[in-house]
Amino acid sequence: QVQLVESGGGLVQAGGSLRLSCAASGRTFRSATMGWFRQAPGKEREFVAAINWNGGTTDYTDSVKGRFTISRDNAKNSVFLQMNSLKPEDTAVYYCAARSTAAGTWRAAGSYTYWGQGTQVTVSL
Repeated sequence: QVQLVESGGGLVQAGGSLRLSCAASGRTFRSATMGWFRQAPGKEREFVAAINWNGGTTDYTDSVKGRFTISRDNAKNSVFLQMNSLKPEDTAVYYCAARSTAAGTWRAAGSYTYWGQGTQVTVSL
């Protein structure tokens, strides 16, 4: 069992930065692949980034490559999403998720078992 709580969202101007944090509880966090997803109004939840259990492998959707960085600190049971050069199209609710299985692609929301409540990110012009 893993409980996830996101923080760090807010309102920022285009070109600005935000750092999202996800605090996890539960013994299985350290072995779990972690992902960040986002959902804009009227749109489906979409994959943003993922990181494997030891941080050695990361993956990003094309639209955030070079701007966002996912990282984790297993000693602190936390995962982070550093977001730079933010654009209005990055506006969404951002969710942290934990994957308890290696089955399927980590880009699929359905492959994640545990989800946080989400944190709003709004980027203005």
